[in-house]
Amino acid sequence: MGVNSNRVEDLPYHNDHQTTTVRIPSDLDLEAMPPLDIHRVCLPPKQSTLQKLKHKLGEIFFPENPLHRFKNQTWFTQLLLGLQFLFPIFQWGPEYNAQLLKSDIISGLTIASLAIPQGISYAKLASLPPIVGLYSSFVPPLIYSLLGSSRHLAVGPVSIASLVMGSMLSETVSSTEEPILYLKLAFTATCFAGLFQASLGFLRLGFIIDFLSKATLVGFMAGAAVIVSLQQLKGLLGIVHFTTKMQFIPVMSSVFSHRGEWSWQTIVMGFSFLGFLFTTRHISKRNPRLFWVAAAAPLTSVIVSTLIVFLLSSKNPRISVIGHLPKGLNPPSSNMLYFNGPHLALAIKTGLITGILSLTEGIAVGRTFASLKNYQVDGNKEMMAIGLMNICGSCTSCYVTTGSFSRSAVNYNAGAKTVVSNIIMAAAVLVTLLFLMPLFYYTPNVILATIILTAVSGLIDYQAAYNLWKVDKLDCMTCLCSFFGVLFVSVPIGLTIAVGVSVFKILLHVTRPNTMAMGNIPGTQIYQNLSRYREALRIPSFLVLAIEAPIYFANSTYLQERILRWVREEEERIKANNESMLKCVILDMTAVTAIDTSGIDTISELRKMLEKRCLQLVLANPVGSVMEKLQQSKTLESFGSNGVYLTVGEAVADISSLWKARA
Repeated sequence: MGVNSNRVEDLPYHNDHQTTTVRIPSDLDLEAMPPLDIHRVCLPPKQSTLQKLKHKLGEIFFPENPLHRFKNQTWFTQLLLGLQFLFPIFQWGPEYNAQLLKSDIISGLTIASLAIPQGISYAKLASLPPIVGLYSSFVPPLIYSLLGSSRHLAVGPVSIASLVMGSMLSETVSSTEEPILYLKLAFTATCFAGLFQASLGFLRLGFIIDFLSKATLVGFMAGAAVIVSLQQLKGLLGIVHFTTKMQFIPVMSSVFSHRGEWSWQTIVMGFSFLGFLFTTRHISKRNPRLFWVAAAAPLTSVIVSTLIVFLLSSKNPRISVIGHLPKGLNPPSSNMLYFNGPHLALAIKTGLITGILSLTEGIAVGRTFASLKNYQVDGNKEMMAIGLMNICGSCTSCYVTTGSFSRSAVNYNAGAKTVVSNIIMAAAVLVTLLFLMPLFYYTPNVILATIILTAVSGLIDYQAAYNLWKVDKLDCMTCLCSFFGVLFVSVPIGLTIAVGVSVFKILLHVTRPNTMAMGNIPGTQIYQNLSRYREALRIPSFLVLAIEAPIYFANSTYLQERILRWVREEEERIKANNESMLKCVILDMTAVTAIDTSGIDTISELRKMLEKRCLQLVLANPVGSVMEKLQQSKTLESFGSNGVYLTVGEAVADISSLWKARA
């Protein structure tokens, strides 16, 4: 008979294990096994409530322990570390040299050639004056260069945030009929986006943006890319009167109902340059060393098309142009922030949604290129950096900005070494704002449309959608809900639907956790899923079940019903095959990472229900926090000395030896 050494004792943590050797009886028809040690199941070390709370909050908000470098340092060293923590420029600044500057100048000028036409184009996409796009490519990159932790992130306006801001604000306020109010709401939404982003970083609540799953973003970006592309038909066809709605059906109706406004000159120019832009993009994809071909193509298109329209201006071609753009630096806009009035809720809602989307894109892009160069991007620092640059931007005539994937890819391929490339880009934009604005007068709007079309086409990721279908059908459904919601309903509602489906998926996993029957791999002490491993054997008189989730109030009733069903089905199987009567149910709790009071009540109730059926309930390998709560609730006392074991193998061995001794 084995020694019952598996009692749970309220003792300090210790490493000595009182053990006994037990052989599994041969009358259970099991394969011969080596002698097995039975180990005591220990409680976790005792901690006060304050210690537990401190540890839990640390795990939630400070998983990387950002203050570990400050330990055992002098006050001067701590001051320097503090400056480096707040301003990453102090980390790489002392080691900066001429060679790094040369690389950053080349990459900065390269992304400037892309940022200038994209800035003008994306501002038009947001229904804002084109000059605001250039303003947004000057101040925010300077702020980010001081606070950002990514070396390759190129900051500026992006298509998705521009589309969302334009679509949400245009539903209530017309940018043509009330341009001043529209501009005020755009700056105010940018301010709220920045406040939200900076707050997430300061309070270390970045996990909130994780609710935008990859499936959600794949569908959302694809739907948004289609809507953006359809909206560009206005410029590509030369249509003057066009719908401001962002749904598929109204846009297509507007295209065909205004066929009389189509301009063949605009169409010829648009498709010619569209072919040129896609060709240069294809060349750069085929040969990464020729990245500069695609990077320079938008600015080249702007210059060439402007010259063509200027030379043809005397012949009065039907090609609309940008017109006058004011010269000068960003004018202050703090006096235009809209903090009271009937449209304040609209500005807040727009700010929150654009803030989440731009933050998700910026952090994802930064981490992507950081992984390629084997350095780490601090997510919370990025949130604060992006948030503060949007707050400052809202006061200097800028709208929502973040890290752009296309410009960051060009920045990376151009050999950028530090965020100084953003400073160089901002300097190039400054020169443009001060001296070159009159040159954009004859720039055709159709070129801006082709630049946007080329940029957003990369957001439609067919391969990712196909992989979602192959791997997880529910994720694919989330993707499709997001895509069709954006395409046929609206951008914010489509995003809301997708997030709702994602949350439903989380709730489904929480409320309906996986349970499985386990069997023994012959000749080992390993127990695995019977339906997955054909060689796994059932243990006579035992039913071994594994629970693969925490036991909470949301799933406790389901788990109780599901376990009782396992027991009923096992008894029916035993009766049909005339096997040994079921005597013991073992719950493998290795994957039960947490339990609440409802879960504890469920375990107690389940034990009582099984006892009435002359079945013993045994727990195997409960984790420390679960063990502690079971002990504090005095639930363990009802299980007795043979109710909790360290492993399923030890439980089977010890209980089997007890049965044999009693026989």
